[in-house]
Amino acid sequence: MSKYSFDEVMERRGTHSLKWDFAPSLSNSQELLPLWVADMDFKGAPAIVEAVTSRAEHGIYGYTGISQEYKDSVVSWMHRRHQWQIQPEWISVITGIVPALNMLMQAFAQPGDQVVIQPPVYYPFFNAIRNNGQTALHNTLIDRNGYYEIDFEDLEIKLADPKTTVMILCSPHNPVGRVWTEGELRQIAERCLVNDVLLISDEIHHDLVFAPHRHIPTASLSAEIAANTITCTAPSKTFNLAGLQSSNIIISDEKKRRKFQQALDRNGVFAINPFADVATIAAYGKGGPWVDALLEYLSGNLDLVESYLQEHLAPLTMRRPEGTYLAWIDCRQLGMNTQELQEFMEEKAGVVMNQGHVFGETGAGFQRLNVACPRSLLVEGLDKIAMALKSIS
Repeated sequence: MSKYSFDEVMERRGTHSLKWDFAPSLSNSQELLPLWVADMDFKGAPAIVEAVTSRAEHGIYGYTGISQEYKDSVVSWMHRRHQWQIQPEWISVITGIVPALNMLMQAFAQPGDQVVIQPPVYYPFFNAIRNNGQTALHNTLIDRNGYYEIDFEDLEIKLADPKTTVMILCSPHNPVGRVWTEGELRQIAERCLVNDVLLISDEIHHDLVFAPHRHIPTASLSAEIAANTITCTAPSKTFNLAGLQSSNIIISDEKKRRKFQQALDRNGVFAINPFADVATIAAYGKGGPWVDALLEYLSGNLDLVESYLQEHLAPLTMRRPEGTYLAWIDCRQLGMNTQELQEFMEEKAGVVMNQGHVFGETGAGFQRLNVACPRSLLVEGLDKIAMALKSIS
């Protein structure tokens, strides 16, 4: 039995939680169960809570610099958990990966350039590209009965287009849950090299991978690939620290690193908050056992969703994710359009999930279910959906 309290239901309403208090539809009813935003409903690792509490008790919360201790904690974690040896000077610290993506577009792509993405994919990719005047070029993933594969023939064509200057890779992939193999990553990275396309690898879910699958940092494949890759990481998904706003952008190439730093300077980014500082150091220094226990608990939640779908929620289906705590639920057999599906889930079932169509056109008919919650809440949500299905059968 785990010594950590993953079964404890924490009251989050009233804490100004985006997940619990700010979903547009939640304003209509306090009875809706939110299973959407990708943060966890678990209390943080004890070492993190202790570090943040101690820092809060100090009473002074002034400007906080990026210390050598902070960077060393990131270096150590990447080496211990991912067998990836990075250098402290490669790390640029920023409040989040979404703002980093916007600044990366400003630094490395011109208005009118094409940026390759692989929908259905994390929707802020679309926004970062559009916000900065580029055009998203879709290398749509191939859905083989719920198992998603890369269309390499199409990817080659799009990377070879002279207007294509950047590719954003989601690894592990949100929302479909694929953990890309070494062979897949090499094909992507080598084709980007051949076509002089910068590869931005969003690896925020890198610690949330289920055996026997293993996350491979794209930049760890070779020095040449590393020089053409910008890796986006954070402790936020792993340790449920999104609200503290700490992300680490890893760039081995000095020229690219300077260019990104210039974009940070133009946007006035120069520090993190004192709680992000101590939380990151504590997480990467002492949080390993908590993550191991978390993965075991999440795996159990996925077992539950798999069996529940088969026994009670036909015709809904799911291909078990290899990584992330996000289940990609195929609801297309219900025969509902996107509006009807959202209304069914929220008004009849009383649950809020992420609508699949926001991840791209091929996500229409899907719902993204966040399983990172106490098992009792997950059962409550599944029961609500089952009851709603019975009401329309």
